Amino acid sequence: MSTEIGNQTRKPLAVITGGSSGIGATFARRLAPDHDLLLIARRKKRLEQLAAELSRTYGSHVEVMTADLTVEQDLAALTERLEAAKDLALLVNNAGFGSRGRFWESPIETQEQMHRLHVMAPLRLTHAALRNMVLHDFGGIINVASVAAFVRSSGSTSYCSTKTWMTVFTETLHLELRSIRSNVVVQALCPGYTYSEFHDTLGVNREKLAPRSFWLTSDEVVDASLAGLRQRKLFVIPGWRYRVLTSLMSKVPTRLRLALEAATTKARSGQLTPSKREPAAIGQSGPDQARDR
Repeated sequence: MSTEIGNQTRKPLAVITGGSSGIGATFARRLAPDHDLLLIARRKKRLEQLAAELSRTYGSHVEVMTADLTVEQDLAALTERLEAAKDLALLVNNAGFGSRGRFWESPIETQEQMHRLHVMAPLRLTHAALRNMVLHDFGGIINVASVAAFVRSSGSTSYCSTKTWMTVFTETLHLELRSIRSNVVVQALCPGYTYSEFHDTLGVNREKLAPRSFWLTSDEVVDASLAGLRQRKLFVIPGWRYRVLTSLMSKVPTRLRLALEAATTKARSGQLTPSKREPAAIGQSGPDQARDR
């Protein structure tokens, strides 16, 4: 179901999944001055409040779509919308959620939902968007991945693996676009821990996850992403600490990397008990904000 708010003077269209809060809502606020928006999430009231704010402030045309992208009918509807959008300038695949607990101790339904949202939804939406963008030789796609794609930990098996897939997926898309000299740009945005509702949903203690100096704001993450997009950067890792960390972890021998990851897991062992909460962040706000990402 979609609702449109705003005037009839049209701008290039930016589409943001998980657009009701966190990183997604920050993307919406940053892009609204120069773009019309299509915001997708499950929480209709939150979407409509944000749409009214952005339309009133920037005069943008804002459409909201209430959807759960783990549901085939909702995903298909958005895919069709992207294929038909001749003014499509940017797609931000941001919707996501986290879970905690050892893989075999967690409900398989939660693991399957995560793979549908982090893998199948970006796959389908990116395919639809690129068929449109490549034809017009214009546009960009931001896939919100995570530092967890480079530094893994026990208790986040599906999260780490799906975010790793997203970085590889984006890199190979970059190679294909470069091979045809396309002006379309793709980016893998890889935040570290980011303040958002993500950890509240998981029911974890932020102070036990990382020192305060490692926590980013959604403004810092989005500003780094959009600056990187203008520079056509493939990988954007906000925060110098995370850039150093991912660089080192990609260079050390596998045996040492596994030892470091195991030590991190041991320090977080109290966080491994599966959460009793439902993954309420599905389709709402990617930060995957919490390992964000």
